[in-house]
Amino acid sequence: MSSSARGTTILDRDLLLKGLEDQPWFEKNIPLLEIPDKHIQEVYYYRWQTYKEHLVYTGAKYGYMASEFLNRVSYGAPYGGIVAAAGHHITEGRWIRDTRYGQDIAKYWLAGPGQFPKPMRDDVNKDTSDWAHEYSFWAATALWKQYLVTGDKDFIVGQLANLVKQYRGWDNHYSSSLGLYWQVPVWDATEYTAASYESSDPYHGGAGFRPTINSYQYGDAIAIAKIAALCGDSELEHEYRSRAESLRTALQKHLWDSESNFYKHRARDDNPSGSLLGTREIMGYLPWMFSMPCDDSQLAAFSQLTDPQGFLSNFGPTTAERRSKWFMYEAENCCRWDGPSWPFATSQTLTAVENVLHDYPAQNYIAPEDYYEMLHRYARTQYRNGEPYVAEAHHPDEDRWMYDGYNHSEDYNHSTFVDNVLAGLVGLRAQSGESIVVNPLTPSNWDYFAVENIAYHGHSITVLWDRTGSVYDRGEGLRVYLDGQLVGSRRTIGLIKVEVGPSLPTHVSSRINIASNGQRDPQLPIAFASYTSPADDPMRAINGMIFRRGIPQNSRWTSYNSPNSKDHFGIDLHKDKAIDNVQLFFYDDAGGVRIPTTYDLQYWVGDAWVTIPGQVRSPMPTSSNAETKIAFPSTLTSRLRVEAPNAGSGVGWGLSEFEIWTSSE
Repeated sequence: MSSSARGTTILDRDLLLKGLEDQPWFEKNIPLLEIPDKHIQEVYYYRWQTYKEHLVYTGAKYGYMASEFLNRVSYGAPYGGIVAAAGHHITEGRWIRDTRYGQDIAKYWLAGPGQFPKPMRDDVNKDTSDWAHEYSFWAATALWKQYLVTGDKDFIVGQLANLVKQYRGWDNHYSSSLGLYWQVPVWDATEYTAASYESSDPYHGGAGFRPTINSYQYGDAIAIAKIAALCGDSELEHEYRSRAESLRTALQKHLWDSESNFYKHRARDDNPSGSLLGTREIMGYLPWMFSMPCDDSQLAAFSQLTDPQGFLSNFGPTTAERRSKWFMYEAENCCRWDGPSWPFATSQTLTAVENVLHDYPAQNYIAPEDYYEMLHRYARTQYRNGEPYVAEAHHPDEDRWMYDGYNHSEDYNHSTFVDNVLAGLVGLRAQSGESIVVNPLTPSNWDYFAVENIAYHGHSITVLWDRTGSVYDRGEGLRVYLDGQLVGSRRTIGLIKVEVGPSLPTHVSSRINIASNGQRDPQLPIAFASYTSPADDPMRAINGMIFRRGIPQNSRWTSYNSPNSKDHFGIDLHKDKAIDNVQLFFYDDAGGVRIPTTYDLQYWVGDAWVTIPGQVRSPMPTSSNAETKIAFPSTLTSRLRVEAPNAGSGVGWGLSEFEIWTSSE
């Protein structure tokens, strides 16, 4: 239980990370969490594992992006990106210590393939012309929240022009007469809603002025104004604060239903009276997700979350209120947003509740106890057959995932959870200045909890609650540590604000993986092997993706059932490259494919394969998909391969990924 200059070592790291593939990555990158609620704790580590699984290395030019489905779908952007949940991806990833992932994801959408032109067709949104506008996207808000944790001012200021362009990309959806944006529910990533069922086309119909895109645009206008203030652009700051205030006023005037105390959808077409939808939908909480000011009386909307005829459910909240005539209409057919519990919306609603409890005046409609129960139900929802699991949508009352296509929906990356635990439950309220606020929403009967070594502004933050001081042996009460040193404490659960000092620069690696070829471009590296199992493919081991064991999706090469005593897997770079670093991710299914007992890394010298001299290797991995590093003096070659023995009786070896990291192409 010692402290170091860069953090604390209070929790049992090996115990908490046990069972995670590539454990060293998690040791380096995520905050450790220990709490009495084992459902939330178990799902916390599971969601980190699935988040890592969805990090796709697209290649040297664009770096990483975050996928939604593990396998690509026909309506996705290049490399498999889908912008619908990109705001979730950036927000969830802001807690990773290595900031390259989150910054690359942002650049993918704002300055990379997300800006590529797309067809203006019904299947990919006929009303927009680039992939970053296929679906609604709260880009600036997500980047601002990322900045609040990383403290990287240069990066976010560098994205300001891109964020303004993204914002203005919705101009063709703006109604100057109402001062609101319209959207079709399906392009909010919410198909078959109560609103669309009241149109002639339940799937692609129901265009209207919605709390979704208008809340996103409000939040993004505020974020752009704050970024403009960071770089001293007062004119731009004023413009976007004015845009935000105009949107807020229009939302209150046109989308607030004072009879039902809720924000609602207003149909764009065939609606001369401007009437609002009769159904409360879960999206009505989105203004609070973006901290939009409101009258205190409007907070009565939150009573619907605990109302059995509102959104309350065993696995919820529901996406439409139970009173609605459309509740669970045709819901056994995918993909309905008229009642099923979607993590996408649950995590948004939890964020809205977090903001109300932390930042709004005291009220009597929703309490920290209600928030905890919602989060606990959300965690309990994310199980299947007793194991942590997330798919697309869950039945609100029955313990089953409704929309869970085999080899399609597994480990679906369409929501936050980690961010709700850290920013909500633990109460890590990141600040733009040189401080952090800790204000937990944990249950009053908890005797302990801890979150250790949170990456924050280049520092490490640890938060402990120990009622008696006997669990962590650091004293009684709530304690906050900065870089291993105690900087704040109190005897009871409550708010602590501590100064952290200036943000420290964090190193973002500029090295690139020149082996990656997820697009199967013949001009890029090509994989080859002496033998390949019919179920596998050498090119999958250089596609930039590493899937965890135990799911049907396949992103690997193996020599399973090979007749050979040994096999090799290699990469043809097409021309000589100076190489000094290789990383291997051996696949092991504990059955027909096992980590080899030894291996030989070789390079082509023109007429023969030769062992690369001077190799410095990390220890052989003991679990599937753990990183194996091999460094060596710079070597010029056009081809590399790794050769390893098979165990016999059909048992082979395999790779989830073969990476070659260099300083340039």
